[in-house]
Amino acid sequence: MRILVIEDDATLGAAVRDQVVDDGHSADWASRLGDAEAARRVGVFDLVLLDLMLPDGRGLDFLKAMRGAGDVTPVIVLTARDQISDRIAALDAGADDYLVKPFDLSELSARIRAVGRRYAGNPNPLVSVGDLDVDLAARSVHRAGRPIRLTQREWSLFEAFVQNPTQLISKARLEERLYSFDAEVESNTIEVHVARLRKKLGASAIETVRGMGYRLGTPRAEA
Repeated sequence: MRILVIEDDATLGAAVRDQVVDDGHSADWASRLGDAEAARRVGVFDLVLLDLMLPDGRGLDFLKAMRGAGDVTPVIVLTARDQISDRIAALDAGADDYLVKPFDLSELSARIRAVGRRYAGNPNPLVSVGDLDVDLAARSVHRAGRPIRLTQREWSLFEAFVQNPTQLISKARLEERLYSFDAEVESNTIEVHVARLRKKLGASAIETVRGMGYRLGTPRAEA
């Protein structure tokens, strides 16, 4: 996933960003709401991690504006405000989850995975794709009980296909899952990773629709 982190505390923001990247996602970090708005204008995000108190405004107002504009991007609130009334206000404004500081980074990772599965329409982390058994929570793939090792970027791409099994995904959209908006992307990056996935999962794992993008195929072992 491509995740927008909105957090003004430098230490926590860096820790959250690094955790997101270590989990195989791409991350853009904004310390002000103005910077977050600018990031949203030039990129498409799969998830927002939102602090409620920012130097230039309230995260709650930012969230209300998102939902008022019809933006359904999932949002997890990260805040030191632990009153029940604060939680209710955030959830009523459209937050999908609420995590009180200080929190364990591994718990944040678990909540990100859970929200991602929920929005993909499959809250169950165990998925069968062709002859593969996929565990979205454990980030693992097995065929006939044997593990198939994927790199972080390979997993990130494969996860995109698994979570959107019937959708055609453009090359640009796949690139956004791997890199923040200010990173340079080589023109053949997606083709290289797709080729590696096909080598590991089977030639039919990912279908190419020429000039349009890619979609999930029916992975099976080569004869």
